[in-house]
Amino acid sequence: MLRRLRRGAALGAALLAGLAGLAALALLLTRPERAPADAMAGIEGDARRGARIFDAAGCAGCHMAPDAPDGDPEARLRLSGGQAFPSPFGTFRAPNISPDPEAGIGRWSALDLYNALHFGTSPEGRHYYPAFPYTSYVNASRQDVADLYAYLMTLPRDATPSQKHEVAFPFNIRAGLGLWKALFLRPGWVVKGPLSAEQARGRYLAEALGHCGECHTPRNALGGLRRNAWLAGAPIPGGRGRFPNITPARLDWSQADLIEYFTSGFTPEYDSAGGHMAVVVQNLALLPREDRAALAAYLQAVAPVPEAPS
Repeated sequence: MLRRLRRGAALGAALLAGLAGLAALALLLTRPERAPADAMAGIEGDARRGARIFDAAGCAGCHMAPDAPDGDPEARLRLSGGQAFPSPFGTFRAPNISPDPEAGIGRWSALDLYNALHFGTSPEGRHYYPAFPYTSYVNASRQDVADLYAYLMTLPRDATPSQKHEVAFPFNIRAGLGLWKALFLRPGWVVKGPLSAEQARGRYLAEALGHCGECHTPRNALGGLRRNAWLAGAPIPGGRGRFPNITPARLDWSQADLIEYFTSGFTPEYDSAGGHMAVVVQNLALLPREDRAALAAYLQAVAPVPEAPS
């Protein structure tokens, strides 16, 4: 009897040790990652360059107020947040990223912004949901992050509090995002191979700053991008319709047609951009023409992919 009790105690202790090891491993895998404290040391931001990064990254498109008047250049720079983005996992709301020290990011450092864009980690050490497209921004250069930070700090302050996401169990457990990031958050380009300087610039604009794949690429059941169907079209989350296939399999416009669309929103058939794409075009139109040409050259270099299934 005593031998059995000892054996049971030993098995129980081994089981507890195993569970403790699994718990420690889970904590290790799910902890939010950050860059070293000196990651942005010696990098000076330039607000003038940062304005170009701001437009290329489409910051205003998500973070300006939902009731901001269309085409108002001042309203688009008041980054009070509040726009809703429905998805199969819940409804996410863009936060206030104005330089307000209480409601916004006025107390952030350039390193805080780098950690948010590259690791999806908040200054407090929490995971951000990937509705914030850090899976694309992870490819942004440190200089561009520093420039963007310098520009953001020049914008108007807005004291509107950020609204909470509407996310139910189990997706409201942010620790699980560490496992999600381990699967889907990694730097690197989708379109590889020899590219011209113009195409490489377009790749940077599309795959890093402009995060085109976040809408135009289908996702798997866990919400990760299906990179083997890059830019092949995807259902609109929480809505009707689809984001179109913009690979050469369906988008056969000339480079001049694409540049015109990115400038005016007009297609070769004299249709015009609508919905959120109209806001994207407003941002692209603010970029230098050579950036729009580079983006067009990149899209023509993407591998053609048939329409992705819903």
